Amino acid sequence: MKRQKIYFDTSVFGGYFDSEFTEFTLPLLERVKKGELKVVYSELTEQELEPAPEKVKQLVRGLPVENVDFIDITDEAIALASQYIAENVVGKTSYEDCLHIAIATIHKVDYLASWNFKHIVNTTRIRAYNAVNLKMGYSTLEIRSPRDLMKYED
Repeated sequence: MKRQKIYFDTSVFGGYFDSEFTEFTLPLLERVKKGELKVVYSELTEQELEPAPEKVKQLVRGLPVENVDFIDITDEAIALASQYIAENVVGKTSYEDCLHIAIATIHKVDYLASWNFKHIVNTTRIRAYNAVNLKMGYSTLEIRSPRDLMKYED
């Protein structure tokens, strides 16, 4: 069975150490460590993590390399992110959020995981991002919180 690829935005890594989000972030990262899932993150995530506490950076560096895909920012992703802004999915100040979504869309990940409920994990915005994706010839993107990606045993 093919491992699912899940794009993590920066909030997921930070959520590991946040009491509000650790309950659902920890099991998700454990599944990555066990090789059940493949985590995908980008150059943008790396840039956003530069000012983060050292423990967050260590968490990312400590993931098994065979369970991680790293993606560069491309011109195609920049163009798609700009289209989200042009179509008023979110305002200009949310450009980095749009870039995460564009990168994940272009690389056809199975899910994008985020704790950002205002600009990313928001049903109205998810529909709008996916409307732009379809208009531009891309597939829709499943956007979920780590809580939605929990694995429940039978």
